[in-house]
Amino acid sequence: MRHYLDFEQPIADLEAKIEELEALSKTTGSFDNEIKSLRKRARELRLDAYKNLDPWRKTQVARHPERPHLTDYLETLFTDFEELKGDRKFGDDQAIVGGLARFRGRAVVVMGHEKGSDTATRLRHNFGMARPEGYRKAVRLMDLADRFDLPVLTFVDTAGAYPGLGAEERGQAEAIARSTERCLTLGVPSIATITGEGGSGGAIAIAAANRVLILEHSIYSVISPEGAASILWRDGARAKDAASAMKITAEDLKGLKIIDRIVPEPVGGAHSDREAAMAAVGDAIAEELAELSKLTPDQLRAQRADRFYAIGRAS
Repeated sequence: MRHYLDFEQPIADLEAKIEELEALSKTTGSFDNEIKSLRKRARELRLDAYKNLDPWRKTQVARHPERPHLTDYLETLFTDFEELKGDRKFGDDQAIVGGLARFRGRAVVVMGHEKGSDTATRLRHNFGMARPEGYRKAVRLMDLADRFDLPVLTFVDTAGAYPGLGAEERGQAEAIARSTERCLTLGVPSIATITGEGGSGGAIAIAAANRVLILEHSIYSVISPEGAASILWRDGARAKDAASAMKITAEDLKGLKIIDRIVPEPVGGAHSDREAAMAAVGDAIAEELAELSKLTPDQLRAQRADRFYAIGRAS
């Protein structure tokens, strides 16, 4: 059954009516004209609903459970994927999945957060919230990329790093810092794509790249709107107010020069046409990778450093 967000309820009602008429058509006669009219109206409602989404609704879309996840991108955009597991220190963290693959014929290292798509996979991947061993695995993969001159492509979709007691005992903050540092010191092209949520240090640990892309309805922030509302007003219910104040949308982030490129989504969000959304991401990555491949290792490091040092500076 398809999942609808609260502001999509009128669309849900229309599509339910369409399904009902389609079922009746099989037994009582044709309702083609009525179905065609309702489909047109549903398209109009979806276009209107997504035309001017406010930051809170964009947050809801970014978290939509049917948005493409890392495993979908791996299956669609990459070939010959060979997963590499473990951090060689503690264990394997499936909140971050990565390995070697080919992207449009070119060997790359690819990794990202995986949230899971049902109860079993969400638990296995810990809802995309990585522990220290996940970030140490990311460092191991980046070391491999540097050694064999392979571009690094990352996909970011996490509410944040896992804040559990065990994670803190094993050095969560240090692992995030080391992973961020390794991103910045890579001598190969690196491209990060924020496909859903980009939450706090858990996101930037694999997103300190030469190019940072973001899907049109994704978000990127230092804290969740709920967390910000709890701190500012001691009221998590004011998350909508916090989302508006935090400048977390793709348009805001582009204006602040925190991200480099917005990847358009199909009308209705990436979950409404997953194949088209992933194809657009693949095309954007290919274009950016072609440009970055012209730079030397020293130029790549310098460009990356300049990019991040410039964030927040007054011009």
